[in-house]
Amino acid sequence: MIRIEGIAAFVAVVEAGSVSEAARRLRLSKSVVSERLAELEKSLGGMLLHRTTRKLTLTEDGTVFLGRAARIVREIEEAAADMAERRGTLSGPIRIAAPVTFGRMHLGPVLYPFLAEHPEIELTLDIDDRRVDAASDGYDAIIRNGPIADNRLVAWKLAHSRRLLCASPDYLARQGIPSSLSDLDSHRGIFYTNRGVADWRFQTPEGAIVVRAKLALGINNGDMLRDAAIAGLGIALLPAFIAGPAIREGRLAEIDVGHRPEAEFIYMAHPEGRNPSAKLRAIADHLKKSFGDPPYWDPAG
Repeated sequence: MIRIEGIAAFVAVVEAGSVSEAARRLRLSKSVVSERLAELEKSLGGMLLHRTTRKLTLTEDGTVFLGRAARIVREIEEAAADMAERRGTLSGPIRIAAPVTFGRMHLGPVLYPFLAEHPEIELTLDIDDRRVDAASDGYDAIIRNGPIADNRLVAWKLAHSRRLLCASPDYLARQGIPSSLSDLDSHRGIFYTNRGVADWRFQTPEGAIVVRAKLALGINNGDMLRDAAIAGLGIALLPAFIAGPAIREGRLAEIDVGHRPEAEFIYMAHPEGRNPSAKLRAIADHLKKSFGDPPYWDPAG
């Protein structure tokens, strides 16, 4: 007989990349997870995973089995959550990925009171600036600042995300204040490397224009991007949720070049074809209401 516990253990191991990490997520011992995997393979009559001391890889049978196994686990989790929600309780596991700086500055402080009100929700929040694959990496949803180009995702807008061109007062005193897009060509730019040097896009009557300043520094973290600008290393294009406090404190100054950076939004996105649970919808509604319109972090809000 094939047991659901074995299927859940198999899916968790694949998504986590190791038995030990899967055991941590499932709140079980490594030995129990290993036993459930062995029992599942015995029931199926074939190996699902190649095991070495360094890594686990799927066998051909495991690759075929994984898709349906993952759907079975998700369906059971959603069915259990739906039963709880019919009783007026938001409960069960949910896994969300979010960027580091936004997660630390705004997502966590807004989410914690919600989780305190709904203690039966088992949220795993992965904070990482890399572009994760929501469906393949086993996430129920991802939160992102900026456009979501993956057509396998259904995106919900949580908040407007205005971007600000800014630099330290010291840098502008030394290098001059640019007043047009063409002035930026002679300035030093600090770029978010997850987007590249073509990230500086501005709205004009003729359409979007990409400006490429001289590369002073490339960084893949928003906190360090802001801090480099405060240190006077160059001009940065920062989301208002990062730059707002530094502008209010006078450590950064917003620069007006006659055209606004292209508008963006904070999104929550879930895999297409997967019915979002009531708890995911509740989290999205709570975030949207808490962030506000305009969002509380925007210095012009």
